[in-house]
Amino acid sequence: MTPAVLAEPPVASHVARTEELIRARVHDGTYPPDTRLRERELAESLGVSRVPVREALARLATEGLVVLEPRRGARVRRLTLRDVDELFDLRLSLEVFAARRSAELVAAGGDHAGLRAVMDEAEAATARGDEAGIAAANTAFHAELITMTGNRLLQSSFQPSLGLMHWLFRITATDRGAEQHCAEHRQICDAIGAGRPRLAEALTFAHIDIRRAPVMAALAATLPAR
Repeated sequence: MTPAVLAEPPVASHVARTEELIRARVHDGTYPPDTRLRERELAESLGVSRVPVREALARLATEGLVVLEPRRGARVRRLTLRDVDELFDLRLSLEVFAARRSAELVAAGGDHAGLRAVMDEAEAATARGDEAGIAAANTAFHAELITMTGNRLLQSSFQPSLGLMHWLFRITATDRGAEQHCAEHRQICDAIGAGRPRLAEALTFAHIDIRRAPVMAALAATLPAR
């Protein structure tokens, strides 16, 4: 009988894992802002070839975490207070509209199963105090609001901010804040599920806008102005 041959893991799985590891190291400060991310060194430290590293860096660049520079390679993005302030402006423009539109679609007969599933993950992560899981679930919740609209241009406009949002959730997280975030997300999810556009819109605006001043104040001592 011919012995079974173990299949090599698909390249896609190597890329996803490499992307996850690099993202985690950016979030936890292992790779600080402006750090050069050299393919050969990353490949050696992560135990993969340079191909998945290159693809992972390209993906992280689309999220706004990594900057790709011609002839210089990749580096970790340097986050500034201006970036954070502009991110709040962007979110108020796109997410508030998305929440209203998603509720309108539910009122017209659509469903919000994807948003409910993300909400369940967020509540589970919050209950077990999983900081990384909470940040990931919070980011996924806001991304799902955009996805629910079915608007491809809106999704492509929002995509570059996801990495910065995730990063911001990690560096500004508090125990009390996680519970409050989760409760507010549940209210937004329920309003969308009930097909109430104006309520979903108002809750989303308040959820984002109320955090701008305290987040900016908290980061003022650690981030450059611009």
